Amino acid sequence: MKLQKYDLAIVGAGSAGLIAADFAAKLGARVALLERDRIGGDCTWTGCVPSKSLLRVAKTAHDMRTAARFGIEQHEPVVDMPQVRMYLQSTIHQIYQGTTPEALRKKRIDVIFGATSFVDPRTLAVGDVQIRAKKTLIATGAAPVIPDVPGLHDVAFSTYREIFDNERLPQRMAVIGGGPVGVEIAQAYQRLGTQVTIFAEHVLPKEEPDASAIVLRVLQREGVRIVAERVTSVAQTGDRITVRSEGSHVECDLLFVAAGRRPVLAGLNLAAAGVTFSEHGIEVNEHLQTSTKGIFAAGDVLGGQQFSHFAGWQGFQAARNALLPGKSSGFSSAMPRVTFCDPEVAQVGLTEAQARASHDKDVVAVSWPIEREDRAVCDDDRDGMLKIVTGRNGTILGATIVAHRSGETITEIVLAMQRKLKIADLAATIHPYPSYSTGIQLLATEMAVDHALSGIGGKLIRAASKFTR
Repeated sequence: MKLQKYDLAIVGAGSAGLIAADFAAKLGARVALLERDRIGGDCTWTGCVPSKSLLRVAKTAHDMRTAARFGIEQHEPVVDMPQVRMYLQSTIHQIYQGTTPEALRKKRIDVIFGATSFVDPRTLAVGDVQIRAKKTLIATGAAPVIPDVPGLHDVAFSTYREIFDNERLPQRMAVIGGGPVGVEIAQAYQRLGTQVTIFAEHVLPKEEPDASAIVLRVLQREGVRIVAERVTSVAQTGDRITVRSEGSHVECDLLFVAAGRRPVLAGLNLAAAGVTFSEHGIEVNEHLQTSTKGIFAAGDVLGGQQFSHFAGWQGFQAARNALLPGKSSGFSSAMPRVTFCDPEVAQVGLTEAQARASHDKDVVAVSWPIEREDRAVCDDDRDGMLKIVTGRNGTILGATIVAHRSGETITEIVLAMQRKLKIADLAATIHPYPSYSTGIQLLATEMAVDHALSGIGGKLIRAASKFTR
């Protein structure tokens, strides 16, 4: 068996693996990128890229259907699902072009396809090739969880890995799961013209309760049916699938399962490498190093927060720690997440409940309805909120934004938290008007002024004000 030697071997060519490989190659390291399937991972092929493309298509249909509120004649859209699929595939392939094997090899990254497993802590087998690496990064990602529901394995269903190849607009669709993936797909298909039912005890359960309530209200207004119960059984009769819960049942012709994701570990032979792991993921220290020196892991395979941007950031940190002196943390309290439904739900740091649980009474939380944001009013963005959570000293602990453009708007709060700025710093920064970020400044100003005028300090400021009038 042929043996090839590298400075860094990366197992998995998703977000974490690609960014790690690019950085390592720029350092001049000899890099091997090992992938058993397709370069780009779930994000490119079955996640971020096609889902956001589908949401854009669905929003166009929704805008046509609701144009009368702007004084424009509205029309019921006619949806051509084969054409929709072609659009999704076109966006995938356009984004993929920057990460083809040919493009990566031009960067001096060796791409080797095949199932990969450890032979020992420094040796990996990829097909009929053996890789000897000084350092290794495991970034194999995660796969859909298939819940243990009676009858589920006997029916035809889709997960996020199949749904974007669908060329048929179903009359009725059932969704198992109320997390981000389930909510995004449910809203998209409802807007395209399908009657959608979500089976979930809670919609977006990890978000601020007010944010989840807004999304629930919007979904129901648009016609999505919510069954707030767990699915108890699934059965198929002909072309119809019956989904049952304790108190309800629905017939559908497309069943979408969005019950979460779990790390991909099968076949890696981690025991041969001495790497500690469980079904929940690979164990690492703060610097993303596993129990075996020289072997790192990053991204969804860790089993924690599973987001493409976080995986890519961790991939960079892991490559940096593997190839450069000193160590950087592979974790951050300023890690944003966005559910790209309409309105979008963006969150960073602690929710109010989490902040109060960890900081006791030293917490200030202020929430505004989106109607106080002038740009939102101009855009008829009526369902949403801005919420910032701080300590008593003005330290920003977290924020939630629900609005059309919250995914972009949240970034300045992420940066503020990363740089340890306080709420007064956000208030003092000039924001363009009218923009969604103006709301951040106005809310921050209200919080900063309230903080400055509270207590003894506030009394002194008011007293000083009297002498300058």
